[in-house]
Amino acid sequence: MLSRLGALLQQAVETREPSVDLLEAFTEHWKGITGYYLEATDESVPARQTDIPWRLKQMLDILVYEEKQRPAGEAGPCLEYLLQHKVLETLGTLGKAEYPPGMRQQVLLFFSRVLGQMQHPLLHYLNVHRPVQKLLQLSGDRLGSGTEKEEVQFAAVLCTKIKQDPSLLAYILEGKSILNGRRAQELPASPVEEGAEHPPGTAAAASSPPAEVSPPRRDSNLVTSLVGLCKSQKSRVALKAQENLLSLVGLAQEAAAACLVRSSALCQLLTEHLCDLYSAVPPGTDPSDVLVLERASWRSQGDAAGDGVFPGKESLAAFFAWLDYLDELVMGAHPVVADAITEAMEEKFFQGILQPQLLEMSEFAVLGVTAMLTGTVRQLRAPPLLHRLVLFLLGPDRHPETPGDAPHPLRTHLIDRCNHLSDEISLASLRLFEELLRKPHEHVVRNLALRNLETRGYLQRGPPIPDERGPSELDPDEDGLDLEEDPYFTDGFPDAGFRMTKKRLPGLTPSAKGQVSEVVSSFLCLVPEDAKTSSCMEEGGYDTYVHDALGMVQACRANAAPWGWPLAPRPLDTCHPEVTFYEGHFLKVLFDRMTRILDQVIGDLMQRLQRVPHFRAKLLLVRQQLMGMVPGEQMDHTMLFKGVVVLEEFCKELAAIALVKGPPEGPP
Repeated sequence: MLSRLGALLQQAVETREPSVDLLEAFTEHWKGITGYYLEATDESVPARQTDIPWRLKQMLDILVYEEKQRPAGEAGPCLEYLLQHKVLETLGTLGKAEYPPGMRQQVLLFFSRVLGQMQHPLLHYLNVHRPVQKLLQLSGDRLGSGTEKEEVQFAAVLCTKIKQDPSLLAYILEGKSILNGRRAQELPASPVEEGAEHPPGTAAAASSPPAEVSPPRRDSNLVTSLVGLCKSQKSRVALKAQENLLSLVGLAQEAAAACLVRSSALCQLLTEHLCDLYSAVPPGTDPSDVLVLERASWRSQGDAAGDGVFPGKESLAAFFAWLDYLDELVMGAHPVVADAITEAMEEKFFQGILQPQLLEMSEFAVLGVTAMLTGTVRQLRAPPLLHRLVLFLLGPDRHPETPGDAPHPLRTHLIDRCNHLSDEISLASLRLFEELLRKPHEHVVRNLALRNLETRGYLQRGPPIPDERGPSELDPDEDGLDLEEDPYFTDGFPDAGFRMTKKRLPGLTPSAKGQVSEVVSSFLCLVPEDAKTSSCMEEGGYDTYVHDALGMVQACRANAAPWGWPLAPRPLDTCHPEVTFYEGHFLKVLFDRMTRILDQVIGDLMQRLQRVPHFRAKLLLVRQQLMGMVPGEQMDHTMLFKGVVVLEEFCKELAAIALVKGPPEGPP
């Protein structure tokens, strides 16, 4: 009986002792940390060589153990001591002073572990989120400081807590107090902060909040820290910062999204970094190098620039990787945040940087900015960003054009360059419009072509009945004229240029196919043999090109299905065929470009071809790229735009041939 009574008394003592011992141990470790500053004599000893890291670890373990022993949501004596004696405030001051050396790293680790391991909501308390704000002010603005790993870990813990409870974002960014809703920056200073400052090593510093050197800066917060860490040269640090920023902008609550836009410089910081990376691209970068880069990915930004194939590749890769990150950021962000980011990009990057450069007159500058713009169009996928870029380049107009109508000067300027005196500028501009037409954006197709065609009431009628063809025209050799022998066509007309191909073109009757073959063959006989690329390909010929183009158009038609276009044309009685038809500025420039293709001396063309190294191989590569033989993104059009696609692709191929035209006189 006595033994049982003794066991009960012993159990009762054991259940009461831990709470007393925990608080005593907690305060003892804290006094040991503050006592170091009273006893230490060598200020050069690193923090990791003192007992401070061990004591901070013991304090953390005590807080976690105490929480597990108490009901959920109830603060224990140790946690109350930490809050009432402003332990985190004092630690933040010690970390800012960086004494002993490496103390900031230890403070960041302690903050991260306390906030990450404890389940009790802490960030609502003024004595927690205020030192958190101050600690964030020290992070992200000093690249390569040696604490980036701890800084990004600290920011990641905060983002995790905010994701669990989005209302915390206001406390981190604005510093709202849980007591009265006022911002921490607006709260009256404590007597200690208003009076004399206490050195970190004094007893007053151990039990009182530290004196503030300067008030918290509202432009330095969690967002500032994350964006700064995104620029880190350490790829893992930058990647983790970018991932956490993605989770932050993706908060579903509109109040949190509005707070993120209103209370931080998120949009400005993101856009300014993009502009800085764009300006860092060397001015002498070859425009062709811009176009050969594969589509960048921000998750593997270090891989693209590692080999250093050409000068400026690292800068180009950094710019397009950050652009890809902003693109994904906009796609995953709340609409409020996405609209704010795209608006900032339009103002600072599109209008502030690209537009003045696009209006330059220097050929070198035009080629460079056109190549960068083409790469930018290729990179973007986020609908809000793509929409802003399309309106920036083409304008919002959707009504039919009239000759001389130029409501959007930049659009007019870019289209005119497709028929520029410089063939290089023309080809670069055609590539730009090709990328635009590849984008799944209905306004591109309508603005460039369909706005002028939709009132015409076109119908796809059944194939006509093949009529009997009359006698063929006389062969030119039979008209009695002696043709001058051309030294550049010593082999006569090539069989490949005049033979009837075995494939049947879709939508063409045999008689129509024969007429097309004659027209194309007549054109091909004027082009020197070395300037042709179709003979280099198996079963080469114009029908191969048309077949591939038709496949592209069919894919475009499928992708354009969500645009909600009418399934039937307008009634014919609503059309006005007597009105003079104007194809629009874009199509007119393409037609004008085609009319200039034959305006050159064929013999002179052959001589210039022989002076261009590897011209035939280069021309074949261009043709393969235009025909889609090189893997790439498919074009997103509709069959209504079929004729425009074929025309544009064909015009570009002929423009590539005309690149070697050069001036009629003088050295090539």
